[in-house]
Amino acid sequence: MSRIKKIVIAILFAASAVAVQAQKTTDANIIGHVLDKKTQEHLPYVTVVVKGTTIGSITDASGHYRINNLPVGPCTVVASYIGYESQEIDINVEGKKTIEVDFELEESAFMLDYVVVSARRSDANRREAVSIVNVLTPKTFETVNSVCLADGLNFQPGLRVENNCQNCGFSQLRINGLEGPYTQILIDGRPINSALAGVYGLEHIPVNMVDRVEVIRGGGSALYSSSAVGGSVNIITKEPIRNSLSVSNTSNLIYGTTPDITTNLNASLISNNSKAGVTLFASARQREPFDYDKDGFSEIGKINMKSIGFRGFYRVSNNSKLTLEYHTIDEFRRGGNNFNRPPHEADIAEQINHNIHSGGFKYDIFLKDARHAIQIYSSVQNIDRDSYYGTGKDPNAYGNTQDFSLVSGGQYTIQMNKFLFMPATFIGGIEYSHNALKDEMLGYHKVIDQTVGVYSLFAQNEWSNRKASILIGGRLDKHNMIDNPIVIPRVSARYAPLSWLNLRGSYAGGYRGPQAFDEDLHVIAVGQDVALIHVAEDLKPEKSHSVNFSVELSQSYSKTAFLFLAEGFYTDLNNVFLLEEIGNDDDGNLILERRNGSGATVAGINLEADVALSKNFQINSGFTIQSSRYKDPERWSETVEPQRKMFRSPSNYGYITAAYSPLKQLDLSLSGVYTGSMLVQHFASYIPEDTEVQTPLFFDLNAKIAYNFQLKDNVTLQLNGGMKNIFNSYQKDFDKGELRDASYIYGPMLPRTVFLGVKVMM
Repeated sequence: MSRIKKIVIAILFAASAVAVQAQKTTDANIIGHVLDKKTQEHLPYVTVVVKGTTIGSITDASGHYRINNLPVGPCTVVASYIGYESQEIDINVEGKKTIEVDFELEESAFMLDYVVVSARRSDANRREAVSIVNVLTPKTFETVNSVCLADGLNFQPGLRVENNCQNCGFSQLRINGLEGPYTQILIDGRPINSALAGVYGLEHIPVNMVDRVEVIRGGGSALYSSSAVGGSVNIITKEPIRNSLSVSNTSNLIYGTTPDITTNLNASLISNNSKAGVTLFASARQREPFDYDKDGFSEIGKINMKSIGFRGFYRVSNNSKLTLEYHTIDEFRRGGNNFNRPPHEADIAEQINHNIHSGGFKYDIFLKDARHAIQIYSSVQNIDRDSYYGTGKDPNAYGNTQDFSLVSGGQYTIQMNKFLFMPATFIGGIEYSHNALKDEMLGYHKVIDQTVGVYSLFAQNEWSNRKASILIGGRLDKHNMIDNPIVIPRVSARYAPLSWLNLRGSYAGGYRGPQAFDEDLHVIAVGQDVALIHVAEDLKPEKSHSVNFSVELSQSYSKTAFLFLAEGFYTDLNNVFLLEEIGNDDDGNLILERRNGSGATVAGINLEADVALSKNFQINSGFTIQSSRYKDPERWSETVEPQRKMFRSPSNYGYITAAYSPLKQLDLSLSGVYTGSMLVQHFASYIPEDTEVQTPLFFDLNAKIAYNFQLKDNVTLQLNGGMKNIFNSYQKDFDKGELRDASYIYGPMLPRTVFLGVKVMM
């Protein structure tokens, strides 16, 4: 741990040692307003910044802004707003003068010009990004009535969230057919979500702390970990942009009987000179256990969770900015039966207490010509987990887990007007990631004491203009569990032969180290015993090669616009990780061993179609067709024939959302998730022998209505309500009683559920 402390101290010292530039009083100011180009209405809360600096402001409720004390000389002023194309205006600033700079922004039907950061850790136009970046905004979360991150991720092409346990609700995100550990979860661009955090992490992130989620399928960028084989999900927390306050409550009744209540609070405060700001967020959730088949055992577990946090910034100078983020989560969850008794007095109980603290800082420095930038960052996460995973009133099933993660590094960026043949952006840097995990269940003689450290060098150069982009980069990783350094290449390209056509392709190498992953830290209840996952002593690194090709068409015609995307993907896995049943230990517990298989291939196509029939009516949809197979048949049970198909990987799945606003105050929405048939494992206990089950297909349809009442002093009251899974498309063949296999669960995560909500915004 002393080495970690030294690294953190060194980074903090480097950040504090940067000279703070004295801000001269120039009395050079700009004022102006921002209009909707079509309606000529003023737009409130538009971000207006001086490009290449930290200087900026936000338009007020009347659409006007003012920026004081600008540096003298030529500069570019940029106005950006969600749902509109950004506009840049070049001006020449003179001392002791105030000039007017007005903007007229044009609405973008599908937010194609939305500014994204996940492609290269800096602002980039989505349409011109070399990798496909899909964006989940708060609007999407509202449309599908999400209370946590897990509820909204199904509504992106190639993504599917599934529940893997009837007791505790262990869930995972699959991208392009690959299971959860192949996906890298980032918080503000940092891979701080450890293996332990990934077990329940999708439900740990309340949507009120999220500004947006950016999804990159595949591993096209060298800036992110080599384990991002399936893709990266970057959770960008809310940054303060204006003084605001909102309070909301959503009350769900699962199957019309079981309450699931979430209350959120958000508040933002900005200083008068926009030099500093902070956003506070808090969330509380209480969910009672739900028993679908009335056997006395829960299909959906109990949750009591509280979270609180903030994100703030301080503009140290015109060319430097410090950003801080912190949040803490306190969660209790339990599934099984006899909830009014201690867990060791239940026939089956999975009970977990999480105490999570996460935080970090980022220090950005823009050199005076705005072409050079330095970023220094560090993030930490500490988790203390008390758990009980037991059956048969076992008093020895208690456990404790301590988990500490750190990611620290720095990167240098230079933007070149021309390098060889095109404008280019070079990014290079160093990064160190550390995870210390100790997971103990002494009653089961299970101890995982694992320390993972990865030193990384990364570099990439991206040539880009409006017509084409080429990215060439790579990472050099030294993993402490692997003898030799590993070189991971990343190559991507984009070509737009026509204004409405984008062609993209990418290749990415990757690997996963021989270590415990999230599923290995979850104990599965099977009958009167439990299933424990052990990592084979001779486990080798798993390596991957992925290619993606896509065609994107987008066009607008008067009031109508459309976007169509077709993306083919192919991933080849060598020494693939898989689980094999190897018998029972001395205590009768089923042992599953994580070992290397021969290999696997995952291939398919993602389709995305979005249509805006008018400003007030938009349809978004996506569909995936795929095949996930091992190269050789793999055995998972002594009583079942070896199988080439990957489990829990349907050959087709998709989603659709439709939003319509017939009145300015009224929002109507429909959303649905389709899950095709898939192959799942069913362990023996409730049934006489292990078997494989081909599941039915499901279509989970949701509806919502919301009405906004405009009260005085810019206060808005929203009332909303609706129903999830209207047709109750839900699993019908759960195991029953204390002999059940709790991992035998598939399909939609909720049965028919009614919800009501209220929200106050000011």
